[in-house]
Amino acid sequence: MYQVKIKKLEGYEDIPIPQKMSEGSSGYDLYAGVKETIVLKPNDRILIPTGLTMEIPIELEAQVRPRSGLALKQGITLLNTPGTIDADYRGEIGVIMINLGKEDFVIERGQRIAQLVFMKVPKVSLIEVDTINETERGSGGFGHTGKY
Repeated sequence: MYQVKIKKLEGYEDIPIPQKMSEGSSGYDLYAGVKETIVLKPNDRILIPTGLTMEIPIELEAQVRPRSGLALKQGITLLNTPGTIDADYRGEIGVIMINLGKEDFVIERGQRIAQLVFMKVPKVSLIEVDTINETERGSGGFGHTGKY
C-alpha cells in the first residue's frame, strides 16, 4: 500500500480531505474550497480550489476526473480530463470545471466536485530508432475503421 500525504492549506481547515464513498470506489471525492458560492453559467469554465496539497510517492500519479452524476444530471465535467498531478508537484490541487449543461450550476464550499484516482506510473526508456515495425492498422487514426 502506498501512503499519500495530504496537507490542508490555511483557511481550508473545514474542507474534508478526499474520501471514498464506498469500499469498492476507485476514486476519492474532491471538495470545492471556494470562499463564496459561485454560479457557473452554461459554456463557462472556472478553476476551483480544493485547499489541498499532496505528497505523492514517485511511483504514482493522481488523476483528477469528473463525477459521473454531475456529468449526467447537470452537464458538468472537467477540462483537461483526466488532469494529471505529478508526484513532484506540491502546489494546490485545482479543478477546471466546465458547464456543458443548459442551466446555471451552483458551486458551494465543501461540495463534491470531482474525483481523484491514483495510478501507477511505469518507468520506461524511450529509444530513438530509424524504423518501427509495421502493423495491419498502420497509421490509421481517428475513425479509420468507418465505425462510430
